[in-house]
Amino acid sequence: MSDEILHRQPTLAEIITTLDVERIDDEHFVATQLDNPIHHIVGGHIAGQALVAASRTAPGRVPHSVHVYYVRAGDARRPVELQVEVARDGGTLSTRQVTARQDGQILLEALSSFTTAVDAPEYQQAPPEVPDPDSLPSSQAQHADYADELGGYWVQPHPFDVRYIDRPPRLAMDGGEPSPQLRMWWKPVEAVPADPAMHSALLTYLSGTKMVEAALAMRRATPASTFNALIDHALWFQRPVDLSDWVLSDQFTPSGVAGRGLTTSTMYNRAGQLVCVATQELYFGRGSTGQR
Repeated sequence: MSDEILHRQPTLAEIITTLDVERIDDEHFVATQLDNPIHHIVGGHIAGQALVAASRTAPGRVPHSVHVYYVRAGDARRPVELQVEVARDGGTLSTRQVTARQDGQILLEALSSFTTAVDAPEYQQAPPEVPDPDSLPSSQAQHADYADELGGYWVQPHPFDVRYIDRPPRLAMDGGEPSPQLRMWWKPVEAVPADPAMHSALLTYLSGTKMVEAALAMRRATPASTFNALIDHALWFQRPVDLSDWVLSDQFTPSGVAGRGLTTSTMYNRAGQLVCVATQELYFGRGSTGQR
């Protein structure tokens, strides 16, 4: 991938500002995008915007799930219209459908669910045993040997502090048998607003930009070397995520076939509580064009 399509990471403040979509009326929102040299709308970002828009129509309830289909690419230089349809408000769950359009064309369709607290028995699988995040080097330190590549692409500032437990794609390219598992700790580099919908949207953004790395490592590729685009994306929020502390993302890619890569992520807070399960499928294109 040439230098002209590499770009700096957006700041955390830019992400939060654009996730907090502008409300035009009860069910109509406008979403400013994060532009980049190829003017490609980032899938995890627009999915997070759709989740925030839907949440604004379900006050008093927190995100329970979101299921997204990415229909076509959009132009990040221009805003996107988000139309929210109130499908149902039940005693515990509220369901919303969100359609994202640009120039009248559908970019995204999402169904999201919101819930109230329910007093009921709880159970979960045990979290994996992994090193403490404070014992691990930052992503920038882990990529220090590649600091001169691609204009400093690997060591640039990032909106999230990421601590890899397994080899990320660039390190995996250097040899050895690739692993379908890629675990990492992450948290925002600064404090974020005390808004459960925003925390869930930031998790959606992170999953949309980082879960691809498990599939990339198996392909011996990196985000800087190959085309990829989200096809679909689903997240189940088991409990509200608190981004004032670390989140463990246990990522796994069970399959890669026909130019697609399937990835899953199970996320835990630092106390070992399950906060989210996410699944997505990515398209890596035909040859170098990447057209789908």
